[in-house]
Amino acid sequence: MPRNEAGRYRHIEVQPVAGALGAEIRGVNVAGALDDAVIAEIRRAYLDHLVVFFRDQKLTPHEQLAFAKRFGEPMEYPQLEGLPECPLITPVVKLAHEQINFGGVWHSDTTYLARPPMASMLYAVEIPPYGGDTIFANQYTAYDTLSEGLRGALDGLVGVNTSTKAEASKTREDRLRAAGVEMKVLTSEHPVARTHPETGRKALYVNHGHTARFKGWTEEESAPLLAYLFQHQVRLELTCRFQWQPGSIAFWDNRCVQHNAVNDYAGFKRLMHRVTLAGDTPR
Repeated sequence: MPRNEAGRYRHIEVQPVAGALGAEIRGVNVAGALDDAVIAEIRRAYLDHLVVFFRDQKLTPHEQLAFAKRFGEPMEYPQLEGLPECPLITPVVKLAHEQINFGGVWHSDTTYLARPPMASMLYAVEIPPYGGDTIFANQYTAYDTLSEGLRGALDGLVGVNTSTKAEASKTREDRLRAAGVEMKVLTSEHPVARTHPETGRKALYVNHGHTARFKGWTEEESAPLLAYLFQHQVRLELTCRFQWQPGSIAFWDNRCVQHNAVNDYAGFKRLMHRVTLAGDTPR
């Protein structure tokens, strides 16, 4: 991942925010009519830094959706309703009286789908006066920093991912209950180490929120190795932390990034608008 940005971008300013991953993009109004050269540089920064951030944006749901469409095909988020006026925008909300937040566990989005999303784009509409940060973790480096022996063992394993693993499903229960929707059981199998279709790099592709066991192994047999991987892949030196402001955007690559929404703002509302971009079948 290049850390010296001098001369790499002509149309945007890219400022890394941490050594592991993450960069802030400046000088762009994403609601405007951006030409293809600007979009190409944003995509390059996204691939280089895994998650990119924008500040001080003012977006309607349709403007956010239009910007997201420059990078991929929006998809419905499973089991949650979109906005009535813009169904492909999903509101992510924690109300002041609620104790459990949405996405408050380390995970890569919806890996229980056969074709998990390529990317997610989150826009801050209303944030608490403090707290509510999101932490991201680099899964390329998580894989690269395992021993050669363990990497070799993992290359032959397949993870079984489910939508009903307790740590993640409890973060969706309030939203589903309010919508009168029953939790669906969705399960899919993916390589424990996947190859990124654009960069060709390998990334660790299990996560605490959804991976229940290894294919052909029992949950009891899988638990010790999964527990090691779960703590290894989110070590502090693999992460960056984003402090939200109204109008902030985070745009991250679900194929090589995990994230965790920190639940430390009890008594306050937090409202975000999310677009999910369709992905491929992990290989």
